[in-house]
Amino acid sequence: MRKMPQVTEATGPHSGQPIATAGPPPREAAAALVLLHGRGGDADGMLELARAVAPPTFACLAPQAAGHTWYPLRFTEPVARNEPHLSSALSVLHALLEQMMAEGVPAGRIALLGFSQGACLGLEFARRRGQRLGAVLGLSGGLIGEAVAPAAGPPVLAGMPVLLGCSERDPHIPLPRVQETAAVMRALGAEVVTRIHPGAGHGVTGDEVALARGILARVAGAAPPA
Repeated sequence: MRKMPQVTEATGPHSGQPIATAGPPPREAAAALVLLHGRGGDADGMLELARAVAPPTFACLAPQAAGHTWYPLRFTEPVARNEPHLSSALSVLHALLEQMMAEGVPAGRIALLGFSQGACLGLEFARRRGQRLGAVLGLSGGLIGEAVAPAAGPPVLAGMPVLLGCSERDPHIPLPRVQETAAVMRALGAEVVTRIHPGAGHGVTGDEVALARGILARVAGAAPPA
């Protein structure tokens, strides 16, 4: 594992935070995966997940949130109540994508994977950016805000794989928000796979790991692993 000293282009509370990295550097990688931890989690923990889902040819980058929290309140609060932390977190992702693209990784070979709060952040970033990335894997998360506005405009995410996985009785993620998120992403042209798991719980399942592995293998241009 390597450490980059800071996210130089980020603004606000999350600027200057370290990034845990694994795999080849982006300029030598087949593709790149940005991993976003949940509330109270950390970047190193997300690299453990990367080892389970990402081919070894991936550059894996896991930024660390200041105070282990990307934004202070629930993701279903009005957006303004989670500022300035939310905008700062989005600027971290913007800086990382711009950095990787400058190093020669095309947007179509950059994937986002987030868990819980990190899943919400990754999904929200993808919608706002409006650019087809390699994939967005949202595990136990949904779009951010008190309400989700319907998609408007052209299908800018045309063909982008999106994975949404969640328990049907997740104590932190309302099932209707997952369903609303799926509808918005589909309206924007994304190819959405939704997995709702029976029972309560807040974690990553083996089914989600297997689906993520297959999607990421395709992002890298390889055949899905057996």
